[in-house]
Amino acid sequence: MSIANDDMELSQDEIWIGLAKKSQSGDKRAYNRLLTELVPYIKMRISGSLANPDWVEEIAQEVLISVHKSLNSYSADRPLKPWLNAIIQFRRTDFLRKHYKHRNVKEKSQENAAIYNENVTSNAHIGELKDIESAMASLPEKQQTIFRLMKIEGYSAIEVAKKMDMSVSAVKVSAHRTAGKLKDMLG
Repeated sequence: MSIANDDMELSQDEIWIGLAKKSQSGDKRAYNRLLTELVPYIKMRISGSLANPDWVEEIAQEVLISVHKSLNSYSADRPLKPWLNAIIQFRRTDFLRKHYKHRNVKEKSQENAAIYNENVTSNAHIGELKDIESAMASLPEKQQTIFRLMKIEGYSAIEVAKKMDMSVSAVKVSAHRTAGKLKDMLG
C-alpha cells in the first residue's frame, strides 16, 4: 500500500475516506489511488471463502465496478470499510448464486436419489411440512414474502428491497425476525 508522508498517522480507513471524498469531487488521482489501494483488501476478503481461487479476480472486478457506480452515494462521515465489505459480500453472493445456478444440479440430485426419501417432503415427514406451512401462513403476508424470497428462493436483501419497495435494512430485519418467529413456533 502506498502511503504518503502526510498519511503516516492516519488509519487505512481514514486514508480511504479522504480519497473517497476527493474522488467524489472529481479528483482522478485520488480515485485511481483509492481503487489501487482497495484491490488487495478486496482480494484478501474474498480469497478465503471461495472453493476456486480463479474466482477471486472476477469477483474483485465486480466489486470495483460496484464501488465505481456507487461511490457518489457513499457518505464520507461514515467508515468506508463497512460500506466496502457490504459491496464485497453482495458481489460474492451474486457471483456464487449465478455460478451454482448454471451447474447441472439435476444430474447430481439423481445420483443421490436416496436423499429424497429422507426429505421433509416425503410421506413419512408430511406432518412436519404441514407444520412449517401453517407456521408460515400465520405470519403477515409481507413477512412471508420477504422470508420466501430471501431464505427459500435465494434473492439478496437488495433485490428483495427493490421488489418490495423497502429499505435494505428493513428487509434484513424482517427476514431475521421472521426466522426467529418460525424457530419459536416450530421449536
